[in-house]
Amino acid sequence: METQRIAVRHRVLKAGTIEFNGGGLSCMVRNISSSGAALDVVSPVGIPEHFKLVVLADGLQRPCRVVWRKEKRIGIAFI
Repeated sequence: METQRIAVRHRVLKAGTIEFNGGGLSCMVRNISSSGAALDVVSPVGIPEHFKLVVLADGLQRPCRVVWRKEKRIGIAFI
């Protein structure tokens, strides 16, 4: 199966926050690369197409957009 990823993703398990409209939702970063990530969420319902991903442990704050949604995981691309 061919992959459409631009960069190699690395498996991680880090707490993150999806920030939008002055608030935030907790998430778990499952894999990450220079171009995007996969995030575990309680539910993808209500998460907007564009938001900021914050991972305090890494000092990461990146704007991103949702590329795909599954039951409890979303794929994002950094913008």
